[in-house]
Amino acid sequence: MLFWFLGTALFTVWYVFTDPRFDYRLLLVGALLPDLIDVPSGQARWAHSLTVAVGMLAAVMLVTAGRKPIRRLLLGLPIGMLLHLVYDGAFASTEVFWWPFSGSWGEVEVPSLERALWLNLLMEVAGIAMLVWAYRRFGLADAQRRQQFLHHGTLTDMGSTAGRRPPV
Repeated sequence: MLFWFLGTALFTVWYVFTDPRFDYRLLLVGALLPDLIDVPSGQARWAHSLTVAVGMLAAVMLVTAGRKPIRRLLLGLPIGMLLHLVYDGAFASTEVFWWPFSGSWGEVEVPSLERALWLNLLMEVAGIAMLVWAYRRFGLADAQRRQQFLHHGTLTDMGSTAGRRPPV
C-alpha cells in the first residue's frame, strides 16, 4: 500500500497542525517507512512497534533541542511513522505494537498484507482521492508551488474562505 498512507498522513497533519511552515517531505517518508522495512520479510517486526516510533520522536526532540528549523524538518519522520501505525491498524497485534515489552514478535503478518485485497484496493482509492484533493487544495498544478513543495516541503492552502465562520 502506498497512496493510503501518503494521503492519510498528509490530510491528517494538514488538518491538525495547519502550519504553513511544516515540512511534509519527511512526513510522507515516515508514513511509508514501516512497510518499506517490514513488507520484504512479510512479517510485522520492529518498524510496526510503537516503541520504535516514540523512540524516534524522542531522539529527534533531544538531538534538535534549540534548533527549530532542523526540528521542523525532522519531526515529520516520527509523526509519519506514528500515523502509519494508526492507519495500518498495527495496534491490533499486541505482540508487535508493544514490542519489546510484550516479549517476542510472534508470527504476525504485516497488516497491509493480511487484509483482504478488496479492502486494500478500497483504501488505496481513498488515499488517491485524498492526494487529488491535496493537489488541488495546494495548487500543485502550478510549477512554482510544486517547486516550493519539492525544495522546502511546505504547502500553501489555496482553499476558499467562503462559508467559513470568522474567528472569534
